[in-house]
Amino acid sequence: MFFGKNKGNSGVAWLVVGLGNPGEQYENTRHNVGFRVADELAGRADIPIQRLRFRALTNTTELGGEKVLLLKPVTYMNLSGEAVGEAARFYKVPPERVLVVSDDVSLPVGKIRVRRGGSAGGHNGLKSIIQHLGTDQFPRIKIGVGQKPHPDYDMADWVLGKFTGEDKKTVDTAVQRAADAVECYIRDGADRAMNRFN
Repeated sequence: MFFGKNKGNSGVAWLVVGLGNPGEQYENTRHNVGFRVADELAGRADIPIQRLRFRALTNTTELGGEKVLLLKPVTYMNLSGEAVGEAARFYKVPPERVLVVSDDVSLPVGKIRVRRGGSAGGHNGLKSIIQHLGTDQFPRIKIGVGQKPHPDYDMADWVLGKFTGEDKKTVDTAVQRAADAVECYIRDGADRAMNRFN
């Protein structure tokens, strides 16, 4: 058996993790753009993400010529790493093939940033994943949701708020572009994806 490439029926070569909070009250909030990207990828493949495994809703599909597990943790954001760690160990997927899509309050609304790795930057979902994978060297695609309107504004209220007006349109487009970036990263590699989407 060749090391690295997972072939065979059960093997997946990549995990694509969309971060968010489960439950209707969180739908379309700033914190849930990762879920939306996972749903966008699933929609393109015409599959639902509904199989409950590893404390996440999952389904497998092919992206960029690779077999991929789409994953939406149902643990709430700050425990996302539990689901990701479990799935990565089960499929023996190394951290550099665990691609995480999350919101980022330090980026302007709709801006996309592709990274090979790095700190959590105050994001509890990323913090949890770093803890459970034992490294911060896993790729991520961040979608800007904008900074809170003023310093006293509660961060939780901000990320759990919904997009309105122009921001909503901007983010709808960003979700499409982030899904394109996921496919590009898997198919063409990090450099190509960073050049095209950053």
